[in-house]
Amino acid sequence: MSVRIIFATGNKGKMREIREILKGASVPILSMAEAGVETEVVEDGTTFMENSFIKARAIAGRCKELGFDEDIVLADDSGLVVDALGGEPGIYSARYLGEDTPYSVKNAKIIERMEGVPEDKRSARFVCAIACVLPDGRELSAEATYEGAIGYEEKGANGFGYDPIFYLPDRGVYSAELDPDEKNRISHRGKALVKMRELLLAELGR
Repeated sequence: MSVRIIFATGNKGKMREIREILKGASVPILSMAEAGVETEVVEDGTTFMENSFIKARAIAGRCKELGFDEDIVLADDSGLVVDALGGEPGIYSARYLGEDTPYSVKNAKIIERMEGVPEDKRSARFVCAIACVLPDGRELSAEATYEGAIGYEEKGANGFGYDPIFYLPDRGVYSAELDPDEKNRISHRGKALVKMRELLLAELGR
């Protein structure tokens, strides 16, 4: 079996971004479902990087059980850190108010909690930590941030998750208003994936 990259996510929006950014690796990039690798993972780490390695190691172990000995496993843990909220929702971003709660509800709640917070205190950032487990068990990692602020409303139809409330003061737009290519270039996930792509290309000798 040829080398594949399996990304430990079922999020279609995330997979779309991942494929676009990693396309230079010239290796098939599959979600867990597409690769037929399913397993329950308890993300009980205390940091984004800890959680990303918990996922990557669990999926890599499952790949070995299934005989997928050449697969490269990537996992990311990412989320929104709001300074005025003490770093919330942080590592609980996907589970904030419940995993099945629509992001429109999550976004509205954050805006509500930020009511009365002045503009100079609304700083926030997205964080993305990516872990990689290679077929021989070696591990790689990359991390990046995407700085901005919490806006006063939802704006934009691009992106997903918390993008519609994430305002970029230096550009005067919300993250969800950016062209996808521009967002991939400057976002936390985009920058972390570029770092990981360079590490992988070195490993693959390409």
